[in-house]
Amino acid sequence: MTDMLAVRVREGSLDLHLDRAPVPELGPEDVLVKVASAGLAPSIVKHLARGRFTHLPSTPGHEVAGTVVDAGADTGRSLVGARVRVHPMLSCGSCRYCTTARQQMCAQAAMIGNAAFGTGPMEMYARYHDGGLAEYVRVPVRLVDPLPDHVGFDIAAKLHELGNAHRALTGAGLHPGASVVVTAATGAMGTATAKLAESFQVGELILVGRSAERLEAVRPLAGSVPVRTVALEDLGTDWAETGALTGRLRELLPEGADAVLDYLPGGPGTAQAMEALATGGTLVHMGGSGDRLPFPIRVIMTRCWKVVGTRGCTREDTSAVLGLLASGRLRADELITHRFALRDAPEAMAAVLSRAEPMWMAVVHP
Repeated sequence: MTDMLAVRVREGSLDLHLDRAPVPELGPEDVLVKVASAGLAPSIVKHLARGRFTHLPSTPGHEVAGTVVDAGADTGRSLVGARVRVHPMLSCGSCRYCTTARQQMCAQAAMIGNAAFGTGPMEMYARYHDGGLAEYVRVPVRLVDPLPDHVGFDIAAKLHELGNAHRALTGAGLHPGASVVVTAATGAMGTATAKLAESFQVGELILVGRSAERLEAVRPLAGSVPVRTVALEDLGTDWAETGALTGRLRELLPEGADAVLDYLPGGPGTAQAMEALATGGTLVHMGGSGDRLPFPIRVIMTRCWKVVGTRGCTREDTSAVLGLLASGRLRADELITHRFALRDAPEAMAAVLSRAEPMWMAVVHP
């Protein structure tokens, strides 16, 4: 076998294209993974539009799980036949960031099958920019994690989303019993956060989203953690101008929220949720918003707020989540709401971007 079916992205286009591509050739420290499940994420198209795919044409897909079917000469070949997930974060492995569990800040930071973020030479990304929306993917052996027998390929493919939620919860520095507001709560990051809340001993979740019906569907994910919801559709069409989101959150949490985990990609929701923080509270933003905060910096000072920005998870985060899954303390299969065939990936991505119907996490099966 010399070629395979693959999704490709091309210069000058934001669409996904089906094509035949060569099966990757292995280097001495590589393994070849036969893809069983690959995640679909809107970040693929967003980063493509921003020019962060610097090697085109390319195969996207940074969320991958499957079986190792071949290995390079220096790998020891012990993983051949193993069920694995791929950790997509590329970095140098030796700088001050990589050696202190901050790989996403490395000057060579990039993701397999996704974007280049760093400002360095990007040698790893040059070799491993092709991702998992294909029948096979080549990855460095050091970036594969063997899967416990009871962890399925679908949730393993989406482990990166759970890792991101773990990073946001960790960044909030929560104490047991903390009250936490989660914005964009009906998306992949919001639902992953709800699923992990119990593991972080969260005392109460306030889930914020556009639709009351969709928020109600998320409520059971939190397990024993009490949940209340705020639907933007119930705040009036002028909520963005009136500050109604802040008002509603203050009604629910008169003493303020201990943390706001904000996954909004833009708009006034971030600032309005932040204004509902308690003194000493923390805003963690992982939504990529381009908006500015509309209040003086002294407000942050006088209320002793902490603002944490994070653009992704680390290997330590995904390892922690994999440990929770392995122990049985976390079961997350219900987060996968949509499954598509590889041949349907272009149409599936359109569905992910529109979210015309409720969708938490979506995967593709080659």
